[in-house]
Amino acid sequence: MTEASAERRLANRDARPLYLDYQATTPVDPRVLEAMLPFFTEHFANPHSVEHAPGRFVAAAVEQAREELAKLINAEPRETIFTSGATESNNLALKGALRFRRAHEGRDGLVTLATEHKCILESAEALGREGCRITVLPVSSDGLVDLAQLEAAIDERTALVSVMAVNNEIGVIQPLAEIARLAHAKGAWLHSDAAQAIGKIPFDVRALDVDLVSISAHKMYGPKGVGALFVRRRPRVRLEPLFDGGGQERALRSGTLPAPLVVGFGRAAAIARQELESERARLWGLHRRLKQRLAAEIPGIGFNGSAEERIPGNLSIVLPGVDAQALLKNLPELALSTGSACTSTEVEPSHVLRALGRSDAEASAALRIGFGRFSTEVDIDFAVERLVAAQRRLRAA
Repeated sequence: MTEASAERRLANRDARPLYLDYQATTPVDPRVLEAMLPFFTEHFANPHSVEHAPGRFVAAAVEQAREELAKLINAEPRETIFTSGATESNNLALKGALRFRRAHEGRDGLVTLATEHKCILESAEALGREGCRITVLPVSSDGLVDLAQLEAAIDERTALVSVMAVNNEIGVIQPLAEIARLAHAKGAWLHSDAAQAIGKIPFDVRALDVDLVSISAHKMYGPKGVGALFVRRRPRVRLEPLFDGGGQERALRSGTLPAPLVVGFGRAAAIARQELESERARLWGLHRRLKQRLAAEIPGIGFNGSAEERIPGNLSIVLPGVDAQALLKNLPELALSTGSACTSTEVEPSHVLRALGRSDAEASAALRIGFGRFSTEVDIDFAVERLVAAQRRLRAA
């Protein structure tokens, strides 16, 4: 793409920036929206009102969505608990598991990683204030866990190990099956925040031998406001609920389910299962194109995280000699992120990049490029040209 063609593309975008922040959220797939709409209007009954036909119809749609989600991760439908999103699922998994096992088994230890999502790290801090033993391990420079260090940290009092399947900032994939083996050898359970993994890579809860898994619909082309927690039934995993109510969702998550969102979640899961392999191959092509072009155009550019153990739709880069916030102000044509959307209002550098050994200056020069189902080669070329031009302008200034 030439500079002139890039300008023509910009002019034809109706002043809308090119969206490249798929780790923060994905666009709702039109097929998902189509499935949801009738449940806002025609089929509006409460799914828990099973005494009448309208309620039973909505309840059946909710259970169909549960089945689709279960198929995607190779779970039993009754092992999937609907929540408001991955943050709630993470809180329920960590606090529910630690509080139950501490009260009934005397296990009060949590082991996690320094690169986890803030809702994991802050839940860990809250549990520490309750008297639980919290261990936060460093990671290697590629973002991956040191398995020997992890094994040494798990003991007979460890209730739970929590490791993110795919990191939301740098896209690296952790070896969950190996982590599960180490955790189970000492009687600990394994929880994984898989919001960035499910629907993007194959994720089989049986093959990985995980006990608790957090899922988010809006990271897989579904609606915001709904997620799920996989809770293994055999051997049984038991949790203390976060709040009390009507006993819905196996009494683990009381409250009226948002049926339109749940239906959309189920449709998103079905589409992901059908298209996962072909879409993953397509995204690897875009990933290679983006990385090669950036490396050729920007001398000294850095890439964060493992080059092999990663999802294709993420590239975290360090641009030499520029401040990422200043760069974004000079790039109104692109919707990019400096890191996690959940902490984007913070001024301090990313805790994930610090954990990789990046300096504050390097972390402040980092950008996260996220692309996905609706991204094209033309988008990638346009993004590279605008990034390179903005970086050169700032360096010259």
